[in-house]
Amino acid sequence: MSFVLLSASVALVITLVLGPVVIPLLRWLKFGQHVRSDGPSRHIQKAGTPTMGGIMFLLAVAITSGLMYSLLPGRDIVIPGIKEGLIVLLVFLGYGFIGFLDDFIKISLKRPLGLRAREKILGQVLIAVGVAVMAVFILGRGTDIVIPFTGFFQPGGITIDLGWWFFLALTIFVMLGTANAVNLTDGLDGLAAGLTVIAAAVFAVIALIMDKGWVALILGAVAGGCLGFLYYNRFPAKVFMGDTGSLALGGVLAAAAVISRSELFLLIIGGVFVVETVSVILQVISYQLWRRRIFRMSPLHHHFELLGWSEVKVVTAFWAAGILLAVIGMAGLYRLG
Repeated sequence: MSFVLLSASVALVITLVLGPVVIPLLRWLKFGQHVRSDGPSRHIQKAGTPTMGGIMFLLAVAITSGLMYSLLPGRDIVIPGIKEGLIVLLVFLGYGFIGFLDDFIKISLKRPLGLRAREKILGQVLIAVGVAVMAVFILGRGTDIVIPFTGFFQPGGITIDLGWWFFLALTIFVMLGTANAVNLTDGLDGLAAGLTVIAAAVFAVIALIMDKGWVALILGAVAGGCLGFLYYNRFPAKVFMGDTGSLALGGVLAAAAVISRSELFLLIIGGVFVVETVSVILQVISYQLWRRRIFRMSPLHHHFELLGWSEVKVVTAFWAAGILLAVIGMAGLYRLG
């Protein structure tokens, strides 16, 4: 646990140090946020706020990982699971790169939609397929998933073997779904970053229990990096993470869940991300079928804003929900009764 806390602390400090350098640079490059005209009126003042700030914690996690690998004696002997950790780190950087391209095209090339949908999906799918292949054929993970509340780490815990093709399909679904769920959630100052701190910390604990220390170390760095980013991203935000950050965060949580056979736990621990995504899906379906909206605006956080909640109140409530779901997710490691 000590090396995870060290990793988190180093990433936190690096992110804080990068802020005064990266934020003015983004402003100088005119990498400003575009604000939806149909959104809450108070968001208009956010227009032009530097975006692509996710590069701060991307760099922090990469630097921290390199430092920990270089400085820790014995490496894989002292901290197990270095292959698993490397896969999780590469997914984090890979999804971050896709997000970076998307942001860059939106802002610099003046293409409001960024990467074409098929390009963005293809990139994410290819990385997800790579994770599934490496997990099964290199790490020997198997193709089973663990059922929550059946005793994850106890004798008699229930698992379901999906077989290769269903496991591959699930991995693609989990990774694309989580990455884009975090992306949808990143609509209020500090919301996605704060929820990721909670989720990454819980999955770091799960990784430690499963003796995958390097995965825990990477997740600790992600949590620390997001915590440092919150200093600049809390209301009123000085910088936004952009797709650069949100896709990376979703990708790393999903990869950690797949590697640790805890995909179903992600539904609980990342429950706020799930609810945000479902709110968008329900809104679209309702409008397409009946020309009626279920929510005043989706994702769900905007609905509460339009009900008159302050941005800080919405974020605080969603963080509280995230903590509650994290506790329930941890309880899911054990058998009921």
